[in-house]
Amino acid sequence: QVQLVESGGGLVQAGGSLRLSCAGSGGTFSNYVIGWFRQAPGKERDFVAAITRNGGSTYYVDSVKGRFTISRDNAKNTVYLQMNSLKAEDTAVYTCAARYYWRSGSYDYKDSYNYWGQGTQVTVSS
Repeated sequence: QVQLVESGGGLVQAGGSLRLSCAGSGGTFSNYVIGWFRQAPGKERDFVAAITRNGGSTYYVDSVKGRFTISRDNAKNTVYLQMNSLKAEDTAVYTCAARYYWRSGSYDYKDSYNYWGQGTQVTVSS
């Protein structure tokens, strides 16, 4: 019902910053919790961060706490992932996902999400 498109990926040096955007269309954006996931080559897709429907709560995997910030602007139908102090191990395809706010399950549980974007590549050079 909602389509998600990521943007903002690219090549950045270690220690640098990047801001990813997740733009939604075709649905009521505030009906969804939005999560960010990432997948490095040869690895499973892992949870990165999530934000509740009104932005009141955020969640992060331990490895990005203090470096990444997730936020949302429902008026713009957009969720952001501000990534600072990037490390080589942050290199991955970053994908945003949406799940209905009423859906149960931990926010880091990828199978609880209903819709997925196509992903955007983030490459951090050392």
